[in-house]
Amino acid sequence: MSIMNSSHINKPQGERGAINALLIPVILLAVLFVAAGVFAYWAYTGRQDYKNNSDAKSAAAVAANKLVVQAADAKQFAEAAKKPLKPYVGPEAYGSLRVLYPKTWSSYVDISSSTGNSQPLDAYFHTDYVPAIDMKQTYNLRIRVVATTYSTLLNSYTSAIKLGKATAAPYTLPKVPDVAGTRLDGAVIPGNTQLTGTLVLLPMRDKTLEVWTESPEYLPDFTDNILANMTFSP
Repeated sequence: MSIMNSSHINKPQGERGAINALLIPVILLAVLFVAAGVFAYWAYTGRQDYKNNSDAKSAAAVAANKLVVQAADAKQFAEAAKKPLKPYVGPEAYGSLRVLYPKTWSSYVDISSSTGNSQPLDAYFHTDYVPAIDMKQTYNLRIRVVATTYSTLLNSYTSAIKLGKATAAPYTLPKVPDVAGTRLDGAVIPGNTQLTGTLVLLPMRDKTLEVWTESPEYLPDFTDNILANMTFSP
């Protein structure tokens, strides 16, 4: 009779099956644990990236809004600084012209007593100070009384209107509604056809009142402060 070696005794089939059955959930749990770790890392890095980008976007939005607010405040301050408006009153001989203009502007007015002068009143208005009149300068406001009849002066713009360089429309000052004149927009600046602006012509006895601004930039003040308050004796 031979004696069997105990090291060669096989484990029962049921025991091996139980071990294999236990390994499967262990492996699954390990895989799920690794996957959960990867997902957690991905979620954390994604959250940090979003937070960083969100902070940067928020900071940029705050900075942009600050610039908008500062620009609005500066504009509001500039408008407030113009008030109260300052008056200019011209000689009775030239219609007792009265103009109200921003107090942040300065004026230079040349008045001639010579009856033969073609421009007996020639006024310049500009922010802070009036630059030399011989410079190539665009002024906030120009006003002239010229010794030319209204119809003659208006006819001098016929060519510019026909060529489409200017437009013309009837106009009356809000405070002098009985005097009918003309508003011209475009290349209508007296003595400088390279500039574009707005010019108002109004008859003043045997003369003509010219009021103009030499850039669209100055048009709000021209409309809201100058023309809205201007008066004269026709």
